[in-house]
Amino acid sequence: MAKSVYGYIGDQWKKPDTSYQSPQKNRLIQWRTEENFLRVDRPLRIDRARSLGYKAKQGYIIVRARVRHGGLHRHQIKGGRKPKARGLRKITAAKSVQRIAEERTAAHFPNMEVLNSYWVGKDGMNHFFEVILVDPAHPAIVNDPVINWISALPNRRRVLRGKTSAGQKGRGLMYKGKGAEKVRPSIRAHQSKGK
Repeated sequence: MAKSVYGYIGDQWKKPDTSYQSPQKNRLIQWRTEENFLRVDRPLRIDRARSLGYKAKQGYIIVRARVRHGGLHRHQIKGGRKPKARGLRKITAAKSVQRIAEERTAAHFPNMEVLNSYWVGKDGMNHFFEVILVDPAHPAIVNDPVINWISALPNRRRVLRGKTSAGQKGRGLMYKGKGAEKVRPSIRAHQSKGK
């Protein structure tokens, strides 16, 4: 079976070339100096954007978001503690970096809804994601039967409730069956139901 153009693009992104003076390396050098949330003309990974619902039409925009990566290490404290009780290392965020990028982008563009996002690179300090945003009030979106569900009131601020792919993964909803009995409808709801 013949592979499509998107298939070849996807293969290139499985292990991007970051060698000296490669296009990806030069992109990362430029992205470091730009804004945290920068609207771009077109998606860098067109195959990934299309698979997540992006269309090149009015009402859709792409924003490149930059978020720091690394552990949440605290500063060394001066007072006496047991080493175990200092709590300096092994502190990890409850949310993934991608989910943080989506939420910060949503706050930066308050009239848009986050449809989804995907990874486009990382350097020594930052992760870079492209976030797909949709304008729920745009006539092209309201009249499109494929995407007009995002204009409904229950889907407002969906990114803050973990409704994107990154949010569902963080909530444990990618797992089904045995071992995943307590994750639906949510961990908190399951705990309160048992009381």
